[in-house]
Amino acid sequence: MLGFRRLEQVWDAVGLYLDPPERALVLCVDEKSQIQAPDHSQPLLPMRPGQVERRAHDYLRHGTTTLFAAVDIATGTIIGQCFPRHRSREFLKFLRVIESHVPDDLEVHLVMDNYATRKTPAVRRWLAGHPRWHVHFTPTGASCLNQVERFFAMFTDKQLRRGVHRSTRELEQAIRDCIKRFSLRTLYTTQRQHELIKTSESAHWRGSQQPGPQPPPDRVRGRQCGRQSESCHPKLAPS
Repeated sequence: MLGFRRLEQVWDAVGLYLDPPERALVLCVDEKSQIQAPDHSQPLLPMRPGQVERRAHDYLRHGTTTLFAAVDIATGTIIGQCFPRHRSREFLKFLRVIESHVPDDLEVHLVMDNYATRKTPAVRRWLAGHPRWHVHFTPTGASCLNQVERFFAMFTDKQLRRGVHRSTRELEQAIRDCIKRFSLRTLYTTQRQHELIKTSESAHWRGSQQPGPQPPPDRVRGRQCGRQSESCHPKLAPS
C-alpha cells in the first residue's frame, strides 16, 4: 500500500498534468543511460512472402552514450542533449540547456525521479539560485508517472532495435533526428486537435442558435382539428 507521502507525490504529478499553472512550463525530465551503438555482424535479410525478417544473433558495439531529455506535456516538444556519462555534472549542464530554451517570463516545473544525481549540493545550489524552477519528484518505483518514458519507449522500439550505428557520432545524430521528427509530429497533432476543438465549439454554438426540431405538419393539423372538434361538438349529456 502506498504511504501518504507517496500518494502526495502522485497527486502532485497528476495535478500538474491535468491542471498546469498559468504562465508556467511543465517539463518531464529523465535520462536514458548506456545507449549502445550496435552494428549487426551480418546484414539483415528482408522479409519475403512466407518468411519473416532474419538477422544474426550477435552484434558489434561501437560505444555508448547517454540521452537527457525533457518533454513539454502541453505541446510534446522535446529538449534533448547527449553526454558520454550520466553524473550530476552532466545533469547540471542539461538544466542550463533547458534554461536557455525557456522564456524568462515563464515558471518551470520539473517532474523527475529522486535519483541521486538530482540531489547533489551543486544541483541544489543551482536550483536555489533560480527561484522560478520548481521540482516535483515522482515516488520511488513509479517511473510510469513520468511522461518522458513514453518517448524513450517509442525511441527504443522504432530507432534503436532496428537501427545500425557504426559510431557514437552516428548514434547521436540519429537521436537528434528522432527528437526533431517526434517534436514536429506532436506539434502538428496538437495544432490539429486545437483546430478540431474550435470547429466543434463553433458548430455547437451555431446549433444552439437554431430552433429545435418541429413536428410534422400533419400531426400539428391533427391536434388542431381534434381541439376544434371538441369545442364545436359538445359532449352529449347522459340520458
